[in-house]
Amino acid sequence: MLDKRNMDNSSECGTILSPNDPAFLHDRIQRYYTKRVEEAWAGGHPMKGRSPQPGDIQLRTNDYLCLAGHPMVIAAEIKALRADGHGAAVSRVWLHQEKDTLSVFEERLAGVVQAEETVLCNSGYCANVGLIQAITEPNAPVYMDMKAHISLWEGVSSAKATAVPFRHNSADHLERQIKKHGAGVVCVDALYSTDGNVSPLADILDIVERHGCVLVVDETHSFGAHGKDGGGLCVALGIADRVHFRTIGLSKAVASRGGAIACSSRNAEYFRYEAFPVIFSTSVLQHEVAGYNAVLDVIQKETWRRDRLHKSHAYLRDALDKLGYNVDASQHQIIALEAGNQLDTIKFRDALESRGVFGAIFFPPATPEKRCLIRFTVNCGHTRQELDHVISVCRDIRDEVDLANWPSTRRKSKTLAPVKDHPKRAREAA
Repeated sequence: MLDKRNMDNSSECGTILSPNDPAFLHDRIQRYYTKRVEEAWAGGHPMKGRSPQPGDIQLRTNDYLCLAGHPMVIAAEIKALRADGHGAAVSRVWLHQEKDTLSVFEERLAGVVQAEETVLCNSGYCANVGLIQAITEPNAPVYMDMKAHISLWEGVSSAKATAVPFRHNSADHLERQIKKHGAGVVCVDALYSTDGNVSPLADILDIVERHGCVLVVDETHSFGAHGKDGGGLCVALGIADRVHFRTIGLSKAVASRGGAIACSSRNAEYFRYEAFPVIFSTSVLQHEVAGYNAVLDVIQKETWRRDRLHKSHAYLRDALDKLGYNVDASQHQIIALEAGNQLDTIKFRDALESRGVFGAIFFPPATPEKRCLIRFTVNCGHTRQELDHVISVCRDIRDEVDLANWPSTRRKSKTLAPVKDHPKRAREAA
């Protein structure tokens, strides 16, 4: 029985009723095998593709600045481990000395993001869930961009607040929703992880201030890659001092574990002792913080990394656009190739991987049912030769994957102008 329950053929293992599982648990799990594995995925699994081999091109890492293996970062972490091991493996609530390793880094990070204070968290996910849980009253409205990260939505559930969605990047729709439901918390991503689209932060901030709301901006994918010293898009736009809370995942450009929030000193003190993920989980470890510090050093000194990242993204994006792929939403480092339904997306994934190109497959719950996609994330280490190979592969497989009949291709043909130039007209055309 144990062997069968671990088989990839999930339709078989899904029919077994474990003597330890009551019927309600069996039925809940059975829906996964029936609705997803058998019906949506035709007995396969979209996450179980090929494994990259030496020489294959990976476009699925979020290590935008190629710092995961940087010698300065590794050396800093090893030095910290040798000196103090893991340090005090306790909840952050007990680590509040003025000059401990964590608080010194929090002060430095606050300077980079131009905030009064920052607070370290275990992950960007924990930062988002904990923040919304801590600052939102039960049943209060939380205005969510439809593409906001799932961790922000989970924060709404944790707070028992009321999620009020608004159309992606539509400041006008947000304002109509606020007029209908009243002042509340507004949540957006600065740079959206699915397709590389950028939030109209200045427009949204004007509405937030006009209606007495609170703005939460997730800077996870923009931190390190944008703004002075990698401070993010709010810093780049000169609005950092007007945004109530910014959250940061340290798993992207920082290429590590952990997260942080940036806010006023008063709100930071409150967050430390009211956010459940901060209270009830062990803090990030001292050698990880040493790595964060080294990453900030590299980001500040080696500015060529950001320059090359953005040039490589523009080169690949423009080439894919000319090949007929709908990449209109992509403004920075992330490119979504939307094949449509799940089986067509798996077919597209397999065509790419068989030719040595590995992106990240996105399907429900990360996307709507009929808008599944392959995400390419560019990094500063990609060579022009590698990008040209990706472009060649995407050119060669267009007929094989039926690019002309993808829903996103049909939307592209109806679009009057690229989204980055005329977002309102492009959305109306779509």
